[in-house]
Amino acid sequence: MKLLIVLLGYLTLSLAADLTDEQKSTIRANAMLCTQQEGNTKEQAFALRNGNFEDADDKVKCYANCFLEKAGFIVDGQINGEAVLQKLAPAAGVDQVKAALATCDSVRGANKCETGFQIYQCFYKNRAWA
Repeated sequence: MKLLIVLLGYLTLSLAADLTDEQKSTIRANAMLCTQQEGNTKEQAFALRNGNFEDADDKVKCYANCFLEKAGFIVDGQINGEAVLQKLAPAAGVDQVKAALATCDSVRGANKCETGFQIYQCFYKNRAWA
C-alpha cells in the first residue's frame, strides 16, 4: 500500500494532463524502481510532490534525481530540454516550459542527487508541470 501511494503521488507529479496508458505504466514503473532504489517514504514523496523541500534528506534528493533521469529529463547530470519540452509542454504549455528550462538549465548541486533535487525544485517553482 505504501508503495502504491508513492507511485500515485509521482503519477500526479509527472504530468497531470492526458496520459496514455503506456505513459502511466512507465511512470509507475519508474517511480517504483526509484522508491526501491532510494528507500524514501510515502510521506517524503508527498512532501516533495507538494513542494515542501525544507526537510528533504539524501533519500528524497536521490529519489527526485532518479525519477527525473528515468523520465529522460536529466541525462548525465544535464537537463534534456528536448525531452522536457516533449513531455511537459502538453500539460503546462510550451511557453511555460521554455521559461522554466531557461531558468533551470544552469542549476547544479554538489553531486548528482543534489543536482536532480535542485532541478526538480526549479521546475516546481517555475511551474513546468501542471
